Amino acid sequence: MTEREILTKKLSSYQFAIADMKLYLDTHPNDSETIKKIKEYSEKLKTMRKTYEEKYGPLTMNDISGNRWKWIKSPWPWETEEAD
Repeated sequence: MTEREILTKKLSSYQFAIADMKLYLDTHPNDSETIKKIKEYSEKLKTMRKTYEEKYGPLTMNDISGNRWKWIKSPWPWETEEAD
């Protein structure tokens, strides 16, 4: 598995965990530990997204500031020659 794939899986894991904890808060709105974890995971996710975008380009079109078409200029996954 490439470094890019590992980072993508970590991003997905944090996004899922945050969404799941937010659903939990629907029935447990005063759970301060969960609120604390959401903030912690959100910071980690923000840092990982920044790392990913610096190395591989934006994840989505909305992640571009300034030139909204910049994301299309990045190599597509099948255009890179990363070794497994």
